[in-house]
Amino acid sequence: MSQIPGQVFMDVPPTNYPAGGSPAQMGVRMNLPQGPRYFSPGPAPVHLQASGMMNSPIRGHLSQAVQNSSVQRRMPSSQVVNVQTKVLPKKPKRVADREIPVAALVKFVPEAKAYADLLAFEQKLDMVISRKRANIQEALKRPLKIKRKLRIFVSHTFISGKAMENEEESSCFSQWELRVEGRLLEDLMPTGSLAQTQEANRHSKRKFSSFFKTLIIELDKELYGPDSHLVEWHRTAQTTETDGFQVKRPGDQNVKCTILLLLDYQPMKYKLDPRLGRLLGVHTETRIGILEALWQYIVQHKLQDHHERDLINFDRYLEQIFQCQRLRFMEIPQRLNPLLQPPDPIIIHHIITVDGNESQRCKCYDVDVEIDDPCRAVMMQFLQSQQSQQEICAFDAKIFETVDQIKQLKLQRDFFLRFAEDPQGFLQHWLLSECKDLKNMQNHVSQPEADRRSEFYDQIWMKEAVKRFLHTVVLQKKQEADSGVASSSSNTMQ
Repeated sequence: MSQIPGQVFMDVPPTNYPAGGSPAQMGVRMNLPQGPRYFSPGPAPVHLQASGMMNSPIRGHLSQAVQNSSVQRRMPSSQVVNVQTKVLPKKPKRVADREIPVAALVKFVPEAKAYADLLAFEQKLDMVISRKRANIQEALKRPLKIKRKLRIFVSHTFISGKAMENEEESSCFSQWELRVEGRLLEDLMPTGSLAQTQEANRHSKRKFSSFFKTLIIELDKELYGPDSHLVEWHRTAQTTETDGFQVKRPGDQNVKCTILLLLDYQPMKYKLDPRLGRLLGVHTETRIGILEALWQYIVQHKLQDHHERDLINFDRYLEQIFQCQRLRFMEIPQRLNPLLQPPDPIIIHHIITVDGNESQRCKCYDVDVEIDDPCRAVMMQFLQSQQSQQEICAFDAKIFETVDQIKQLKLQRDFFLRFAEDPQGFLQHWLLSECKDLKNMQNHVSQPEADRRSEFYDQIWMKEAVKRFLHTVVLQKKQEADSGVASSSSNTMQ
């Protein structure tokens, strides 16, 4: 038995199946490799061993016969293509492709059970990470703010004209300088060294001017006139942030000044109408926050209409504010616009003194401000990080490759184990299964019970099928003869 021709598979009759059932059923029951799905073609001498199973001569001749016959039956010989050179698209990997048959492998591979446990744990971990990632993405859609204390320092210095004359030896006027500065009061860290605290403060430090939209310093109008008693600063798109503001003016008298600071809210906040503010318990809030507070009031007092749920039946307080008895909820944002006012500025009264009292030259004021949550940057970095994802994809590729090798080796082991137990019966069953697969690949739907009876061959379509088959065979022979004559004539001319 040095070589088995490919025609041996066509000579095996489809009748007289063993007691085990049809070839396809036997292949499933015996867990045998079915047809060309498991072995690659390639002729080689017959020697059954684990390392040479993939290039088995049986598999090689069968695959070659299947390819030639199936291609020739489906298209004319002039259009026959080389099937072996066609590259099939790569099948995408699935999660199920990483699973291995634990029950069959645990006997001789004890680590299979541990791998299955790790795979189950990984699926749970992936679910948790996906849920957390979705929560972070949802949280980033809303502004993440935290409240901090901003300490504002208002100080002034006075330089008399006599002191300036002594330095410059010329007549000079007395002048004063007003400074408005500030910084955040960072909470002390419960643990960590001083260097770590300073490093964290350095990264989170913001310029003083970044907290404000407008700053106005109003001086005494009687002393400086209507044209120079106001000092204004307004934020623009080209504004350069600074750590403080300073104003210099000549003078040797005490000056009363008023400092107006308007916070730069992001998103914008509004001051509510006093009546609506007392009703909702809100003084200054964003538009969304005001709508949420109003909706809570409506739900708490059951003002929603029982039949038309989008209608709101106002109580006597809301009726006085909105000047109507009922209103659709979608119309409320538009009706809120007249009730929203700009937020109140921070007002600081300060007296610039020219005497020698140092205690009155510097004042401190604490103001509540909102800053971006530092966790927001960490969340964005987590969502945009690709390094860990690339490492995971690389490990997944290795896992898929290893699992494929394990499954292939198990098929080889089962194949040769059953061959060693019953060589004759195994080969018989395997050849029957290969014959069935060959018919399926040639689009020949096999009906074993119908094929065994003579009535199947007496049907009306049988004569036409025979004529078409003979006509196809004659055409193929004619084309082969024509090609042979053409090749011989070309050789003769040469």
